[in-house]
Amino acid sequence: MAIIAYTDGSSLGNPGPGGYAVVLFDTEKKVKRELTEGFRNTTNNRMELLAVIVALERLKKKPTEITIYTDSKYVHDAVEKKWVFGWEKKGFRGKKNPDLWMRFLRIYRQHKVRLQWVKGHAGNPMNERADELAVAAANNVSGLKVDEGYEQQNQTDDLFSES
Repeated sequence: MAIIAYTDGSSLGNPGPGGYAVVLFDTEKKVKRELTEGFRNTTNNRMELLAVIVALERLKKKPTEITIYTDSKYVHDAVEKKWVFGWEKKGFRGKKNPDLWMRFLRIYRQHKVRLQWVKGHAGNPMNERADELAVAAANNVSGLKVDEGYEQQNQTDDLFSES
């Protein structure tokens, strides 16, 4: 089975409203599926990583061989240069997005994953489609969800009242 995914994330402001998109292909069955979702307050890196996670979570058979194309150096390099495994050993101390990295590693280990970096906004039709969907999800003001992981990690407790 040959599965290919193009993933992208978007944030309008960083942080700000954001979205991710996945364009999944089963090249044997000639099936294409597009997945997308938006969040009210998040970051571009979170959306890039979440797109890869969602692509992997949609795979029914384990293990499945999949090639994921991403224009995110953050995601690609963390995995392909094996940084994320060192972060994991150190409990993600001092690293951003530990909630998503732990979720990623759980599903990543169930499949045979190849991450391929592709230059963003360079005319690749499937990367451009994923970008279009991610931006549209971020702009969907009425349908934005809460990125609980981001908001929990970034909430500040005011110790003093304003009066």
